[in-house]
Amino acid sequence: MTDAENTADASDAVGVAVGQFAPTTDTDRNLEVIAELAGRAAARGADVVLFPEYASYFVDPFDESLAAHAQPLDGPFTRALRHLAADLGIVVVAGLVEGAAGSRVRNAVVAVGADGILAVSRKLHLYDAFGQHESDWVEPGVIGDPETFVHRGIRFALMTCYDLRFPEVARVLADTGAHVVLTAAEWVRGPLKEHHWRTLLHARAIENTLYVAGADHPPPLGVGASVVVDPQGVEIAGVGTTTDVAVGFVDTATVDRVRRVNPALALRRFRVVAGG
Repeated sequence: MTDAENTADASDAVGVAVGQFAPTTDTDRNLEVIAELAGRAAARGADVVLFPEYASYFVDPFDESLAAHAQPLDGPFTRALRHLAADLGIVVVAGLVEGAAGSRVRNAVVAVGADGILAVSRKLHLYDAFGQHESDWVEPGVIGDPETFVHRGIRFALMTCYDLRFPEVARVLADTGAHVVLTAAEWVRGPLKEHHWRTLLHARAIENTLYVAGADHPPPLGVGASVVVDPQGVEIAGVGTTTDVAVGFVDTATVDRVRRVNPALALRRFRVVAGG
């Protein structure tokens, strides 16, 4: 195979950006930062821009204000993302604190294009670990068929933070035909936590032979290290600990080529069945 055959046509490549920032309790300010970073990403060739979990509103530690600032899916935060997507000609993916019945909220990730919401994912596994109790404030997502969206021939699937630790979640997303898994996170800092974040992003990409992008909060609360990983586990773009964006370019030809060499999905003898 020649180098020309080994490289996808540049026109087929889709720019995927990870936008790293620290959301606050000021939703308007969060949207300003998202707009600034999305514009920067689009100028660098991004077609899809991923932002962190809780991008609409974040308070540490959680308190009653989380529910007070929750919004419906078609609320002002999502409408602002739609206008931004239309202005820049991109898809914006970001964490939304979504309203729910009772005192808890939903931890949602929304993919928004110029025409509205393209896909929604609600966090399945809540972060009741490492001394945290997310389930006190958030209700878990309902298990169902994953929502995906297609942009310029690439199928994207959504995942949220702690779900990354459960390999069956990414495997179910791979079974949708996804080429890219977008992971919005607030990956809390702690001993070995950056190592876990990087390792799991790479593992989910390698074992499913697809691209995985992860966007996190920067320190001091998050670990940062937002990255785009290719189907062989190679980081093709990344941000360190600052507020910034990084753009990696993805294509279906790379996924197809890796799967010809390493047909792990085709050779498996087990299937994932929902339960629990």
